[in-house]
Amino acid sequence: MDALRQNLRFAARQLRRNPGFTVTVILTLALAIGANTAIFSIVNALMLKSLPYSHPERMGTIYTRITGSSPSDERHKLNGEQWELLRDNVPSLISAVSSPRTSGVNLQAGTHAEYVHGGRISAHYLDVLAVQPMMGRNFSEDEDRPHGPKAAILSYSLWRNTSSSNPNILAQAVLLKGEPYTVIGVLPEGATTPLNADLYTALQPSREGEGRGTNFESITRLRDGATWQEADAEINRAWALRSNRYELKNNPGAQVTYYSVPLEKGQTASLRPQALTLMLAASFILLIACANLAGLTLVRMLRRTSEVATRLALGASRWQIQKQFWIENLLLALVGGAVGIGVGFLALRGLLLLLPEHFLPVVRVPLDGRVMAFTLVVSLLTSILFGMLPALATRNVDLRSSMASRAVARGGSLRLRQGLIASEVALTVVLLAASGLLIRTLVHLETLRPGFNPNGVMTAKASLDDARFHDPAAFRKLLDESTAAMRQIPGVQNAAIGLSLPYERALIDGALAISDGQEAGQHVETNEVYITPGYFETLQIPVLIGRSFTEKDGPDAQRVAIVNQAFMRKLFHGANPVGRYVDKNMIVVGVVEDVAIAPGLVAGAPLTGEEAMYIPAAQVDAQSLALVHVWFQPGWIVRTAGPVEGLTAQMQRALASVDPKLPFSGFYSMRDLLAKTLATQRVEVALLGAMAALALLLSAVGIFALVANMVAQRTREIGIRMALGSTVGQAMVQIGRSGAGASVLGLFLGLVLCAGALRVMHSVLYGVGVYDVPTILTVVLTLASVTLIATTVPTLRIAGIDPAKTLRDE
Repeated sequence: MDALRQNLRFAARQLRRNPGFTVTVILTLALAIGANTAIFSIVNALMLKSLPYSHPERMGTIYTRITGSSPSDERHKLNGEQWELLRDNVPSLISAVSSPRTSGVNLQAGTHAEYVHGGRISAHYLDVLAVQPMMGRNFSEDEDRPHGPKAAILSYSLWRNTSSSNPNILAQAVLLKGEPYTVIGVLPEGATTPLNADLYTALQPSREGEGRGTNFESITRLRDGATWQEADAEINRAWALRSNRYELKNNPGAQVTYYSVPLEKGQTASLRPQALTLMLAASFILLIACANLAGLTLVRMLRRTSEVATRLALGASRWQIQKQFWIENLLLALVGGAVGIGVGFLALRGLLLLLPEHFLPVVRVPLDGRVMAFTLVVSLLTSILFGMLPALATRNVDLRSSMASRAVARGGSLRLRQGLIASEVALTVVLLAASGLLIRTLVHLETLRPGFNPNGVMTAKASLDDARFHDPAAFRKLLDESTAAMRQIPGVQNAAIGLSLPYERALIDGALAISDGQEAGQHVETNEVYITPGYFETLQIPVLIGRSFTEKDGPDAQRVAIVNQAFMRKLFHGANPVGRYVDKNMIVVGVVEDVAIAPGLVAGAPLTGEEAMYIPAAQVDAQSLALVHVWFQPGWIVRTAGPVEGLTAQMQRALASVDPKLPFSGFYSMRDLLAKTLATQRVEVALLGAMAALALLLSAVGIFALVANMVAQRTREIGIRMALGSTVGQAMVQIGRSGAGASVLGLFLGLVLCAGALRVMHSVLYGVGVYDVPTILTVVLTLASVTLIATTVPTLRIAGIDPAKTLRDE
């Protein structure tokens, strides 16, 4: 222990004597380790940390594996029939279902209406999670049956904020969605669920309504004494009895298997590839930093050759000297790791602020013990990686020559440092190319032809999942009077309402049939949007054929529809569809341009021009209104000639003049909606772009340090050459080419790596190829520019060398 303390004190003195080197190493380590700490925190929360429930290993969800011409292996969503079979015929599991996500609902809190996030869950949902209300109870079977009693369970925060933690809240009624709901429970503080809603109501699933489609998500808990294999066998037997095997549609000869996976995997599966990709990029940063620091410490060791030789002459063993170097590197790594934790904390906070709301399926992303252990391991690993070469180099110190001559860079050490620079440049090329492709993809998506004029448009969303608006007459009155009130706002040119807006995902009608012509009887899927008169005019969507909707297209008029060009091309083979009938007696009266929306029919690019059908809001029946508003919040749209001061407040007042109990949930420009749809792409660009920039900075520092040390070590040689007639320019080129050559080699190796590595990005690129020439050229030019700067700046010192002084010193 005394020897260790002495070595630590000596290491600290050595590092204090070289503050520039010490600060450079610590900052480099802090940036690299901080990046890895931040990204690993995400990976830990998504993939390693156990769910915050009792016995999470006994919790699961159901996946479907389909073979055949259209294979797939993904989380299974249930329809009403599957839910009933699962509930009644799989005794090995406690099963529950819920809505796939929360939906906005209106809560009457005192004298004002409040917009909250509601989750709909089945009777045993909280039992599966092993979460019990701190007050009250779970939903009963009666409350979970269709048309059962209306009950609600509040989250702790909503109970605290809206009722001031009223202990007598149970059995009281709250006005939710325009109807009285009895409060039957309050969840404990800190309780979480996969939905993480403000309040919960009974799902009341059945085979009708939303139960006709696959609109329920399942969670399960294995009963005591049962096994997952038994449960999977029971699920497959139960679902083999279904009348509608929709998984086999358009997939002849396919085989379907259902199996359970851990709930944690089911909740985070969609984000795991991105998280692992970012972890790989962060590891590249760490390797680049280690290569950089290995070069710096190698140079420092060469400068200490005389010291090493003296200690050897005084009787120290080579192992003792190597151990001292290891301790110095370990001390640097631990200090860098400690600073890296702070950098990681700040980076993680910034990352979480960058992510859209509810982007991660976990509530908290902490720097917990596992993250701290990871940081410690990374710190120790870096001390080994960047300290290995310098420590081993001490074995080659020649005692006699080192004490007799000045320390000069040997050819072997120079080639080694050049190899390190080439390796970090190669990794930088891969990161730059990957981030460049993502940037090109984002630019492509953001500059797609929108099909409308997004400038001068403001939208607002409101929840109509409200009993008051299940009546078509009340619904039409709200729409007519609110749009009329908004048209009265000074500066507003037009106003309209649509069930969904451009850049958003639309409602899918999966049972639309062509009613006449050679396509008669053909059933198709299409996006469907109800709109008010003036919708196309407000958004300035061109009507290409036929007419737009008018006030005459009311509830008692002929049912009409307007389709887009994609609908016309796919279902009518490009022929004019005006006058054709769909859905029995609905006549097509117009064709409009395709509008960019989020895809719902076929998985693919985040923005597409899928086939869509527009119908008059006045012709939507009561059953449809009650169903679609559970999933969608319609958007109020206004177009202004220019900026209007206080526009959003005036829109809210206009709505309140019609219904003071109906609040807007949010206001969005078209750029906001586009950013929301492309949130994943924006996050990928920001994170990978930041890592590529950091890698480029570290590579530039490495090249700079290599050339700067060459200048310092060869000052005497350069002075003699200049005294013998060499010019400053020739000397700068001769010294600078060591860094430039390493960079060129690294660039070539990086392009070779890109040929294989970039292929895995094919699924996330849109409108740009994997080997995009402009991107590769940009990477080459960027690295060439950085290399030129990093090699030129340190060689400028050559101009200050005095050949005469050099000769006098000799």
